[in-house]
Amino acid sequence: MKLWQAVLGSAALSMASLTMAAPRPVSRPVEVDSRAMVWFDNDFLGPGQSNLQALIPLIRDPNVNLLGVGVVTGDQWLEEETQHALRFLEIAGRGDVPVARGAQTPLIRSLPEMKAWEARFGPIPWKGAWNAPKPGRQYHPEDPDLVPPMAEGAPTIRPVAQDAVHRLIEAVRAHPGQVTIICAGPLTNIALALRIAPDIAAKAKGIAMQGGGYDMQAARVLDNADYATDFNFVFDPEAAHIVLTAPWRKITVVGNVTTSARMTRALADQIGSAGTPTARYIAQYARIDQPLWDEMTVAVALDPTLVTKKFTARMDVDLMPGAGYGTAQMWKEDLAPHRGEQMVEVVESIDVPRFLARFTAQARQ
Repeated sequence: MKLWQAVLGSAALSMASLTMAAPRPVSRPVEVDSRAMVWFDNDFLGPGQSNLQALIPLIRDPNVNLLGVGVVTGDQWLEEETQHALRFLEIAGRGDVPVARGAQTPLIRSLPEMKAWEARFGPIPWKGAWNAPKPGRQYHPEDPDLVPPMAEGAPTIRPVAQDAVHRLIEAVRAHPGQVTIICAGPLTNIALALRIAPDIAAKAKGIAMQGGGYDMQAARVLDNADYATDFNFVFDPEAAHIVLTAPWRKITVVGNVTTSARMTRALADQIGSAGTPTARYIAQYARIDQPLWDEMTVAVALDPTLVTKKFTARMDVDLMPGAGYGTAQMWKEDLAPHRGEQMVEVVESIDVPRFLARFTAQARQ
């Protein structure tokens, strides 16, 4: 009996020793994603061209977390743009990026209204999806659901089921104070999001937009008139007004400065010589002599140190039914009407050589 008790006691002691000696689980620090969180909203005219090329910094910069891409009718119709965006991302090897369809038409402005406006005040050279049919171009103003044959081939990936407006709202609310919204097309999707969820303005880190051009009258005479229209505001003025009068933490407007660099044949060839799928795409489809509007907007939003000159002003959009309908209006603080217009940072100039060097390196990847 004593022997049995001794055996049991020895076994208990051994088990206790093992239990005490067992290592405790080590708590590991939670990994924090330090990348810049971005939502990109654009009207993806394609193939090639500034709209799609602006995706390059967002998918190649390792310090960027591209939460999603919203598509909005502007330079082309919504469905056509969506297909071009999907195909580019597929070619670039980033089919994982969520692409969401947004608004198919502006909030109020329509093609008949724009035609009536042009009859009174003169033609708007570039009307995007509403461009009149033209030989050699695939414009279809009266058929928004048409997707003409795509030179780069149709995508095999699809957009997400959720619309761009609600997906944007969810992204901002999920990461308060962290998401930068970059808009390089008409602001319809952002305006709709603000009407559904006004809190996203204060919850976003900030918004940067390609628009708000000023002093463009001379450029319409001396340069390509298509390149001297503040299209993103003119196509949907009411949306621009809603966005500019929301209480964002920071608003960056990249207007005139985006014409300070252009896609030259030499630049396209330099990129294309890398031989990667993205580089070959640029070499084949880039529109030569087109300003790098959207690429520069993205670059400034991601790296404000590129800016070499800027000023601040209160900004809104002219909504009166006159010649200035859809154009940006700016005031000094003491002269502003203070009807909701916000203080914006207007970029006047950037370090163009540094911008081009970075973009070229990323496009060659």
